[in-house]
Amino acid sequence: MNPEYTHKTPKSLLNKGTGFLAGYSHSLNPYTGCTFACSYCYVRQMPVSTFRGKAWGSWVDIKSDAADVFRKELQKAKSKGPVTIFMSSSTDPYQPIEYKENVTRSLLEVMVADPPDFLFVQTRSPLVRRDIDLLARLGSNVRVSITVETDREEIRKHFSPYAPPIAARLKTLEILTDAGIPTQATIAPMLPSSDSFAHTLRPLVNRVCVDDYFMGDGSGGKRTKSLGIIQKYKELGLEEWYHPDAYRIVIERLQQIFAEDELFVSQQGFEP
Repeated sequence: MNPEYTHKTPKSLLNKGTGFLAGYSHSLNPYTGCTFACSYCYVRQMPVSTFRGKAWGSWVDIKSDAADVFRKELQKAKSKGPVTIFMSSSTDPYQPIEYKENVTRSLLEVMVADPPDFLFVQTRSPLVRRDIDLLARLGSNVRVSITVETDREEIRKHFSPYAPPIAARLKTLEILTDAGIPTQATIAPMLPSSDSFAHTLRPLVNRVCVDDYFMGDGSGGKRTKSLGIIQKYKELGLEEWYHPDAYRIVIERLQQIFAEDELFVSQQGFEP
């Protein structure tokens, strides 16, 4: 896949936190589009994707001069009250183009100089390790949430072949935790996993969030259903994992190893 990259200078970067992210004052997306192109991504069904007329994952808009725009917006937002930021809601802030463009890093530099009340970083990319120096300076006002939908690499390849390998994400959790960065393993959307998944996560984090299509795609699972994701489960003979109650399988396994106050379900796991 050879994505099409376009530089665009945004008029604004901060969006009001609404819906699933109503607990945040703002969401922040360093890019529009995402080359990880996960098959189940709910953004595929949102206007940003459907109006584009091109396959999700085949294009990315790079937000030029993002730091300058964001710096002014952040100052203005802070003058009105507490600022809590979710980065990112409709793209991965550490997708491959970030290696070259450093948009996300530039935004973090702004936040280190003028810290928000809280920053939640959602990614599935090991590249987040690069910015440990900046994340550490945000202290307890940041949490890095690493998506680990499953511990089975063959499942990951089936659903999100362009996303980073599971082992690299687990290693990233270990490195972040060792560096003192507040972290979370986010099993979302929950994919079929082994009964040893909880044991794998236990040494790495003290906070785990589980979410699925039915709770977490913003439409009660309708967006995901329209993507035809059930077919992938049928191909694998794992239809029982595509069900509103299937998340309980993973929660019950986690409960055997993690304390109650270390486990979160859906929206509560993403709150500031």
